[in-house]
Amino acid sequence: MTDGFDSGYFDRIIQRAGTNSTKYDGRQAMFGKPDVIPAWVADMDFPAPPAVTEALIERARHPVYGYTLYPDSLFEAVIDWMQRRHDWTVEREWIVMCPGVVPSLNATVMALTKPGESTIIQPPVYFPFFSAVTQMDRALVQNPLKLEHGRYVMDFDHLEQCICDAKARLLLFCSPHNPVGRVWSPAELVQLLQIAGQHDLVIFSDEIHADLIYPGNQHTVLATLEGSADRVITAMAPSKTFNIPGLNLSALIIPDKTLRKKITDVFDTWHVSVSNPFSITAFETAYREGEVWLESLRVYLRDTRDCVATFLTEHLPQIKLIPSEGTYLLWLDCRALSMNDADLKHFFIHQAKVGMSPGVLFGSEGSGFMRLNIGAPREIIMQVLRNIQSALS
Repeated sequence: MTDGFDSGYFDRIIQRAGTNSTKYDGRQAMFGKPDVIPAWVADMDFPAPPAVTEALIERARHPVYGYTLYPDSLFEAVIDWMQRRHDWTVEREWIVMCPGVVPSLNATVMALTKPGESTIIQPPVYFPFFSAVTQMDRALVQNPLKLEHGRYVMDFDHLEQCICDAKARLLLFCSPHNPVGRVWSPAELVQLLQIAGQHDLVIFSDEIHADLIYPGNQHTVLATLEGSADRVITAMAPSKTFNIPGLNLSALIIPDKTLRKKITDVFDTWHVSVSNPFSITAFETAYREGEVWLESLRVYLRDTRDCVATFLTEHLPQIKLIPSEGTYLLWLDCRALSMNDADLKHFFIHQAKVGMSPGVLFGSEGSGFMRLNIGAPREIIMQVLRNIQSALS
């Protein structure tokens, strides 16, 4: 095994156009033109860990790709990773394999609420949180984050009001937060759990970005804290961490037997099998053999984030970077450009030729913001910034 991957490894530009890539081949449909630099959908332009590619090739050499069981080693890989990286002792029976976090969101809302009942989200937040509630004919209750002194915090007083007024029993929680980049502190999480305990609130904790944390910050798994055992459902996956989201395999970790059965019953009614021989191979190999690659990636992403921050300060002071504590998604405050959201979108697409995610996708609280995906060779990200600089000047 190599001692690490230098920056040159991540600097390599890999041609993704023409591979049916959503990020690249979906540009025409998303932006109305195919020549924007894509910095939107949350996958990275880096090659997956070599061990993952090698394991997939080896599996492909066996010429039968039939129905596949989940091996014991798959569950052991999850348990080992959570213990080693997050100091969380997970029992095997807690783990439910799922076809991605978004289906898990929908299954949880269906399992734990009835039509017309309320579910809380905290915008600006990943947009499937909205649809997981509204498409299930549930009442959407919003507890917006507050931007205080350039940093987002939870509004706990308003959260309690939401719970009481709407009689909500489920919160869809994002940790680390997409898109604002917060890594919640233990004190914040303890306060959240105290409120949940007082009001019998169940928390679906989307922690899919938990392994992509910048130095100086420490992710705390909500389910490791006192008072979480009977009310926290944790979504985890190697998909964002190791850039394998197209293989569509994630895990829910649910210590409470009653909650676990309610959710597995929903999946059973859908008859959705996620026992794909390739997704299983990649999932297990990433957790077992991807750690060195991940540590190198985190350094590269940190340096890219810092380059973006410096460039904005020196050349684009009209755009403020909300300090990012985790994820490869940066939240840009563009309100000083004095454009409405339609004009902002037009400016970036047609003048700067950059394809980012408009902030309003994440709720009205995202008005005036843009989300920038920095999971790409640094030269591409710097070209994004130069394009914006040129368009503004």
